Amino acid sequence: MNDSRMATVRLGESGPEVGVQGLGCMGMSFAYGPADAESSRAALERALELGVTLFDTADLYGAGENETFLSPFFRAHRDEVVIATKFALSTDPDDPTKRIIRNDPPYIRRCVEASLRRLGVDVIDLYYMHRRDVHVPIEDSVGTMAELVREGKVKHLGLSEVTADELRDARAVHPIAAVQSEWSLFSRDIEAHVVPAARELGVALVPYSPLGRGFLTGAFSNAEADLTDQDFRRTLPRFTGENAAANAALLEPVRTVAKAHDASPGQIALAWAQQRAAVHGLTVVPIPGTTKRARVEENTAATRIVLTEDELALLEPIASRVSGDRYPNMSMTSAGRE
Repeated sequence: MNDSRMATVRLGESGPEVGVQGLGCMGMSFAYGPADAESSRAALERALELGVTLFDTADLYGAGENETFLSPFFRAHRDEVVIATKFALSTDPDDPTKRIIRNDPPYIRRCVEASLRRLGVDVIDLYYMHRRDVHVPIEDSVGTMAELVREGKVKHLGLSEVTADELRDARAVHPIAAVQSEWSLFSRDIEAHVVPAARELGVALVPYSPLGRGFLTGAFSNAEADLTDQDFRRTLPRFTGENAAANAALLEPVRTVAKAHDASPGQIALAWAQQRAAVHGLTVVPIPGTTKRARVEENTAATRIVLTEDELALLEPIASRVSGDRYPNMSMTSAGRE
């Protein structure tokens, strides 16, 4: 392995081995407005060259369009990539801003077959429950997911935005390779319960939005003023109105640390996320999203930045000072149910 390629870790006790940073592919066809397909394809290829092997999508993203878009890349590199996709969330046809959550066994089976078709593969490497439907016993949902493993349709199981108790209940049914939750300098609620449970159970943490959906990079300071009408960040409380102005002011320590490392603020945010592994004693594989080759190079380079204790202390207070929730409806998150 040459110096430009990153180290690898294993997800869970018996899950797949992956690069220490993955790639979130959602923005290539969903949520952040129009994306350039050619640019996205170049980003995918460059990520793989640099040692990224965990590629994250979901059936929600563009109502399956993201899985379809990724299919040629996955099939061309099938033995080199770890495909992660998800079920459980869909868009309300009567209101595109609302999400429907389903975890019932028949739905899970329909979803996995549809994802396999769109992805053009015989097996999904890591299959996540995207959100938790509290009206369905988690033992039933994970039990069905376990059947998919036995049937050879899925290799490993993951959960997203579950509580510590939900993780323990799921782990009692079948091994869980990874838990995916928002975790960044702006969002640290999972550290209270979910992170200790994951460490106890030998489950990896896969932080999504480790760059605060781009806010931690300084790419925008107010979603309503700076982003297109199609960008869903305009609906998120912490990036709009007075919250946005208050939160933009919190980036100054990030810029200070970035200057000391001759790095970008985004690289410092990612280095902080990567170092959660050492701080909390568990495997951590952030999945920053981008559609640009240059950003892939910048993001992966952050895996080689080590922050000092003094720098970590400077960044420590940020999350406690953030204004606004992660989502308008926090009941869909682990923090909303803990």
